[in-house]
Amino acid sequence: MRLDRSGGVFCHVTSLPGRHGIGDLGDGAEAFLSFLGDADIGHWQVCPLGPTMDAAGESPYQSPSAFAGNPLLIDLDGLVDDGWLDESDLEPVPDFPDDRVDYEAVREYKEPLLRTAFERFDEAGTGEAGTGEAGTGETGAGEAAPEFDDYREGEPWLDDYALFRALSDARDEDVWVEWPDPLRTREPEALADARERHATEVRFREFLQWTFDRQWRDLRAVADEEGVSIVGDVPIYVALDSADVWANPEAFRLDDGNRPAAVAGVPPNAGDSGQRWGNPVYDWGRLAERDYDWWIARFRRLFELADVARLDHFLGFVKYWAIPADRDDPAAGEWREGPGRDLFETVERELGQAPFIAEDLGFEEPAMDELMAEFGFPGMRVPQYADWCEEGNQYQPMHYPEGVVGYTSTHDTDTWVGYFEDLPERQRECFRFNVGAEGDRPPEWEIIDDVWASEAVLAMTTVQDLLGLGSESRFNEPGTLDGNWEWRVRPEALDDAIADRLWDLAGRHVR
Repeated sequence: MRLDRSGGVFCHVTSLPGRHGIGDLGDGAEAFLSFLGDADIGHWQVCPLGPTMDAAGESPYQSPSAFAGNPLLIDLDGLVDDGWLDESDLEPVPDFPDDRVDYEAVREYKEPLLRTAFERFDEAGTGEAGTGEAGTGETGAGEAAPEFDDYREGEPWLDDYALFRALSDARDEDVWVEWPDPLRTREPEALADARERHATEVRFREFLQWTFDRQWRDLRAVADEEGVSIVGDVPIYVALDSADVWANPEAFRLDDGNRPAAVAGVPPNAGDSGQRWGNPVYDWGRLAERDYDWWIARFRRLFELADVARLDHFLGFVKYWAIPADRDDPAAGEWREGPGRDLFETVERELGQAPFIAEDLGFEEPAMDELMAEFGFPGMRVPQYADWCEEGNQYQPMHYPEGVVGYTSTHDTDTWVGYFEDLPERQRECFRFNVGAEGDRPPEWEIIDDVWASEAVLAMTTVQDLLGLGSESRFNEPGTLDGNWEWRVRPEALDDAIADRLWDLAGRHVR
């Protein structure tokens, strides 16, 4: 896979402007795409689009599904246009902050409205409302019902996901591994009974996914008009408390009771004790016997939503650190062999040449480099990892090779301003010397210019770096739960002056 040399901006959907407390798939996203088009930006990178949970700190990297979309991103105004809500249903809109997401308040406001929309759709679509219509919008539910049914039949992951969410909401246990045996171990009779008892809730969950997909498809059409490709994100592991593990036990290393036998992490290094992530690891041997069916389905779904995808923790496809599930110490783990080229050969055979970006940061592993080179996957370079006083340091943008994607910051790092403010003065001096700093130009535009001027095939920056924002505006601080994924860009922030500046950079370094 070869990317064309171009620029991109990283901004998760939740961080966009919007009048309902969270970035969504409506006007704020369309305005952002218009900004990217005006700035001659070719790529918009997002975090994973799946549902988030309060218990996981709203992290899009710990979702109950690797396939589903986040219902909180559904545009309520779009449901008014469909005729399943009225304008009056949305009033009064709470006084949401416009610079952060209050997830509790957003759920309290949006979830009842989503249920109202479903009830009107479902009643009209089944004829129970007597009129075959809902509201006065453009799309009557009766007309849309066949499309909904086609969607349900065409997404094989949907039935298990919807049932999982219905059961999770109905039961008192914190996670599915605590469910009684017939449900935890997926006895067919117990599943059939659960589907019957929770039929309405299952259908509601399916409706939310269909609605998300319709709105996302419309937004991608806008992106195409603006000449913008979507860069999605694939966490290598999935959450234990997810429909993925519950519904696909054969894909993971579980014991006879469908509980994890081993979990993922990284080993101790000099200066740290390693990390125990807690995600179940894959049974790569059994997956290979099944031609990696679960992964093929996951990638097929991914490319329904995105044009390009970043593969998180790419090393894990070469080798992975497996920790016994009953041990808390990461040092108790061991390296095990991943699927390597066999997986990606299967992907090419089933899906064609997949446009992947490999997250290869933090580990030196020749086998990983060889795999990336064989399949043409560009790696990543983030200048915040650079030693600015070391000649030829690989993270200094002037030394980036062509086959990488260069970032000013990522979702897991500080903003560039926050990083720069914490640099020792000697490192700041070396940075200014290395990039040829010009007068009083802000440091964030120094690094944006330098990344755009590098040999990287794709130059990426975050919205926060475009705006010169500090550490208080970062997306996420790894290892913490509170206060992450809340930052939002104000509606007036991305103005013509910034678009013009990016357009000028593209003219000098990319076009």
